[in-house]
Amino acid sequence: MFKRLLLFTLFCGSTLYGQDYFLKKFHPFNSTIPSPEQFLGYGIGEHHTRHDLIVAYFEKLAEISDRVSIHYYGKTHEGRKLVILTITSPENLTNLDELKRQHLAFTDPNSMALNYNDVPIFINLSYNVHGNEPSSAEAALLTAYTFAASNNPEILGYLKNAVIFVDPTINPDGRDRHTQYANAYQGNPLVADPQDAEHNEYWPGGRTNHYWFDLNRDWLLAINPESRAKLTWYHEWYPNVVTDFHEMGTQSSYFFEPMKSNGSLDPIMPKENYKDLNNMFGNQFAKALDSIGSLYFTKEVFDGTYPGYGSSYPDLQGGLGLLFEQASSRGHKQTTAFGEITFPFTIRNQYTSGITTVKTAVKNKAYMRKYQQDFFKSAIVNAGKSKIKGYIFGDAHDQNRIKAFIDKLLIHKIEVYRSKDKFAVPTKQPQYRMVQTMFETYSKYRDSVYYDASAWSVANFYNMKYKPATSLDLEAQITTTDDLISVSPIQKSNYAYIIDWDDYNAPAALNYLQKNGLTISSSFKPFTAKVGAYSKSLNYGALVIPVSLQKKDADAVYKLVKAAQEEFQLPMYAINSGYSLEGIDLGSPFITPIKKPKIAMFIGDGVRSYEAGEVWHLLDKRVHMPITKIPMRNFDKMKLDEYKTLVMVSGKYGFSEKQQDKIKNWVNKGNTLITIGSASTWAIEKKLVKEKLIKPEKDTLAIAIRKPYVDAGENLGKESVGGVILKMDIDMTHPLAFGYHDSSIPVYKNNTVWIAPSKNEYATVGKYAATPHIDGFLTKENIEDYVKPSASLVVSKVGAGRVILFADNPNFRGSWYGTNRLFLNALFFGDKIKVPSKD
Repeated sequence: MFKRLLLFTLFCGSTLYGQDYFLKKFHPFNSTIPSPEQFLGYGIGEHHTRHDLIVAYFEKLAEISDRVSIHYYGKTHEGRKLVILTITSPENLTNLDELKRQHLAFTDPNSMALNYNDVPIFINLSYNVHGNEPSSAEAALLTAYTFAASNNPEILGYLKNAVIFVDPTINPDGRDRHTQYANAYQGNPLVADPQDAEHNEYWPGGRTNHYWFDLNRDWLLAINPESRAKLTWYHEWYPNVVTDFHEMGTQSSYFFEPMKSNGSLDPIMPKENYKDLNNMFGNQFAKALDSIGSLYFTKEVFDGTYPGYGSSYPDLQGGLGLLFEQASSRGHKQTTAFGEITFPFTIRNQYTSGITTVKTAVKNKAYMRKYQQDFFKSAIVNAGKSKIKGYIFGDAHDQNRIKAFIDKLLIHKIEVYRSKDKFAVPTKQPQYRMVQTMFETYSKYRDSVYYDASAWSVANFYNMKYKPATSLDLEAQITTTDDLISVSPIQKSNYAYIIDWDDYNAPAALNYLQKNGLTISSSFKPFTAKVGAYSKSLNYGALVIPVSLQKKDADAVYKLVKAAQEEFQLPMYAINSGYSLEGIDLGSPFITPIKKPKIAMFIGDGVRSYEAGEVWHLLDKRVHMPITKIPMRNFDKMKLDEYKTLVMVSGKYGFSEKQQDKIKNWVNKGNTLITIGSASTWAIEKKLVKEKLIKPEKDTLAIAIRKPYVDAGENLGKESVGGVILKMDIDMTHPLAFGYHDSSIPVYKNNTVWIAPSKNEYATVGKYAATPHIDGFLTKENIEDYVKPSASLVVSKVGAGRVILFADNPNFRGSWYGTNRLFLNALFFGDKIKVPSKD
């Protein structure tokens, strides 16, 4: 009873003590600098604070305090400012450029700097990467005020010995979505009932950004402007310590590092990082939280194996990433098993941890600086020990996909060089560990249960053909992708133009030209055309634009084709004859007109927002093509006949029989349904298609072997598929595989959707290879019983239409350039797919 009473008092204490609940320890404060409460007009924790007010308060601090400057490092998709507040002593702030120069010397393997204790420690306090985990951004306001205005000797000592970068909201778009919701449903008096609307956000919730991406997984993949801007800032400053504040389930307590043991057999980060440094800081967090009576736990969960979190990426840059997870009030006050948890209580734990991070970093600044220096020196040493001296990669058929991959390497400051007709990444460079992250694959692991992915070899994301090299022939270093692509300018023709479908940007060019009124066909067989004095071999899917069949004159057609090439930088050819040197001619029935797609996608309750966002982002940002997003609540009044293609991503679809019939009848009419992941399971289980799932054989007479109850979570976790890269064999003659030149491609699997190959000989487009494993943890049982017998991509005939079933997500996290083409082919060529049968 005493424990529950104590927790109740702690959870509700803020209502008794006002803002001194947070700040009492650090009096006195400069009275000329407004506190967050004075500036906002309400106490921290009384309401959720909008991002623009956070920025406005930071701007006020920068205006008034001689310890503070503000930097705008980017903008979100929705145009919100990304800001960082730099706080240190006035002397350090005046001398920041020189301190930065001295600081960066410790990241240079060739530097012999020894002034470890003389340079202030650089600390990045980062908050609110998940928009509906709001306590940390409120703590950022208090933290900024404390360091900007407190004249307490302890704080003044930290300012003298540290440069503190406060990033209050990594995900402003998601935060404001949640802030609006929480404030709109806030009761007066507060409602603690967990079933109240305030504690149960509407779809898609505020966790993600504008396109429903999880930005905490985007540090490595760098798809979104929030992440790209932060990475640019990061590699300018290389902070020694970076915080990553989160929230978790309401019934939990508080988590800080050390994390669960790293799942890798031989982690590429130094053991000193995940052992010594974590314990050094963890001991201090424990003392600080003990002092305010907060309960917590460590080591049990949240492995840092995946290198793309805000708490793991810094570990690969000579710094220390620190994860914090606070039980969420999911609103302003909520009932738990231990009493009521309040918003101010959650904020205080985050505030305390932020201040303690600075305290511990300052106390150990010489140690942290020496560690960072040793980290980059050891990168060179470790690379020298390896037989692999670098990686050679390239693709003669797709310059834009190469460009996107090189862009990814460069944003992580990985050195890239030209090497004859390919590209090379040497291992002997300061970013050696990032090189390993991009190219190395693994099959053996120390642990089998992962918080997130167990495979992330980014080269495979791009279907990039690469190989390790024991020696390199390096030419010019590549420092920008601006002039990376070289295409011959298209010449005018009065007969026809051809666009190579192999290039990643070809779908965007097709959409551009269709949008501007051109009629375009696609070749369903390869051919060789005469282009000027040369011959050009064209692959499956090549686009043909016959000039005489257009509603525009030859000059207008040329102008559009030329504009498309300049915009999307892909190969195009002027043709003066329809007679091919080899293969089909331009008037062949295998060259068929492609209709402009009109696409809809279900969103809303039950739909997996991540996957829906990935489709939306792909079409918006790379193809520049609209997609109609249909809320599930509007399904009954939706006019399906207005669309030719419908996308269903993973989710739990609770359609009635009448609603299922509506979809099936629509497909029957000749339309295309594309299902991904568990939506494919739904289509099969509801008998929309005549395909089957591979399911385990159950022996009802078998007696289970008894196992320890405490091990259940770990044992069952081994059976899941948390994120692996598999090899898929594709039929390159099928329209869904147009544009590929190799029948073997990597595919990402993070589900247990196992589709049996179709009984129709022509309908299984992609099947996992006989030796399927490329990267990531997967049990032998899963490989033998499920992967090897299964298909990844099947087309099933339904009346005059078809259902295209993806077992795996071809658009995973916006970064799977290698399988995006399969999905885009489904959009553009879906209605042309006939499923041959003997019926």
